[in-house]
Amino acid sequence: MMPETMLAAGVQGLAEGELLAAVDLGSNSFHMIVARHTLGQLRVVDRLRESVRTASGLTERGELTHEALWRALECLERMGQRLRNIPANRVRAIATNTVRQLRSPQSFLIPGQTALGHRIEVVSGREEARLIYLGVAQGLPPKSSRRLVMDIGGGSTEFIIGEGFEPLERESLQMGCVATTRRFFATGRLSRKRWKEGLTEISAEFQQFAAAYRARGWKDAIGSSGTVKAIGKILKAMKLGRGEITAEGLAAMREALLAFEDIDAIQLPELSDERRPVIAGGVLVLEAAFNELGLSHMKVAQTAMREGVLYDMLGRVALRDPRDGSIQAMAQRYGVDAVQSARVEASVLALFDQVATAWRLGEDERLSLAWAARVHEIGQTIAHSQHHVHGAYLIEHSDIAGFSNQEQQFLAALVRSQRRSLHKSVQVGAGGRDPLTTLRCVVLLRLAVLLHRSHDSDELFRVTAEAGPAGLQLRLPASWLIQHPLSRADLLTERESLREVGVELSLCELA
Repeated sequence: MMPETMLAAGVQGLAEGELLAAVDLGSNSFHMIVARHTLGQLRVVDRLRESVRTASGLTERGELTHEALWRALECLERMGQRLRNIPANRVRAIATNTVRQLRSPQSFLIPGQTALGHRIEVVSGREEARLIYLGVAQGLPPKSSRRLVMDIGGGSTEFIIGEGFEPLERESLQMGCVATTRRFFATGRLSRKRWKEGLTEISAEFQQFAAAYRARGWKDAIGSSGTVKAIGKILKAMKLGRGEITAEGLAAMREALLAFEDIDAIQLPELSDERRPVIAGGVLVLEAAFNELGLSHMKVAQTAMREGVLYDMLGRVALRDPRDGSIQAMAQRYGVDAVQSARVEASVLALFDQVATAWRLGEDERLSLAWAARVHEIGQTIAHSQHHVHGAYLIEHSDIAGFSNQEQQFLAALVRSQRRSLHKSVQVGAGGRDPLTTLRCVVLLRLAVLLHRSHDSDELFRVTAEAGPAGLQLRLPASWLIQHPLSRADLLTERESLREVGVELSLCELA
């Protein structure tokens, strides 16, 4: 399959000729890809890549230097011009390792989102690995055999074992071409001693997963990212392969690099000026991977994470959202009462649909409330006491495929504040959402949970809501209130609790 044409057969809700765009904010380069939905396929119509090297501007205090931030924002402004006429729900921008390492990610995200004109999601290393695998698999002929995919970025390196389009194992290590070059060759000097020391230290980091990966096994090893592509091109120009990477070719390239005493002096065929400052770190990481994973040969992929982001967006548009499966798996893992969760979900969505327009809540908030309802009781597996706190911790710190860091933070805030006092994250806004949006979503979930506190199977009829700027009016059948005195008392208590945070809840009985 050619990388410029990606299958999207049977996609519902995506109009003919509609554009999708993905932005990959890597630690070395920023990439943008725009594709058009045509005849059931996605056809790439535009690409943009710029070397930004944010990882080189990451200080020990977890901040970006002014120069690195300025380079990033200028690049995002240029990409934003191209994306200006594409709807927000058809654009996804993903930030990776460097932004993950920032002490205050908002210091980058706020100006970055302004420059780009779109929301920027920060993903975990394992979620980055999942998207990488999807992108690589999309650009390869369909096979059922197992594959190992390795992606050397600027600040991290991801390793994935998968079959077809399904990743089976995902790992992310804090090593990349920029970070590793800075770590072992900070002075710009190359030496055999430093190379051996670096190889030893990096190889030690592979021990946390190398044995398990080798036990899983794979038929093909595939490398993606600009670093792997550059190494493949250099080896081909050195007549050490046809574009693929071999253990022998890699060893020869290492010797060629060590023939130069200074990184700035490196001269290899097909090595660009842009790639020269970080090539040593990339080769060092790749050599360690070959040694520890027992690799002898690696193919070079032409697709990467940005294509994976597009493919992931297709799943969401076609109602095959991977996040649904992740939430279902989490609910099953922690033994959630599915019937009770379904009751709460039905009620919170019924309330949402009645107040969404007045409260300016969108589809993203609706999805988050549905997911929160499905897993709001996962903390019960730890203890009933403070189960909302336990559940929030599990959500925030678990590896949930398909979710960005901000989405997990928002989901955790909803679960944490479903009962008792509202968590401080509600007051400041969670997951990049403004405080008022967060508060309003919390109110809806709290009410839905409260209405089903008894866990009984009685249906709750004719619950209606009307929202205003300052609060919410809830109408319930008088007969139901009489039959559920505990719920009635809880609603009165809730009214006082919400008043303390500026939300007026009024209760009306229906005959």
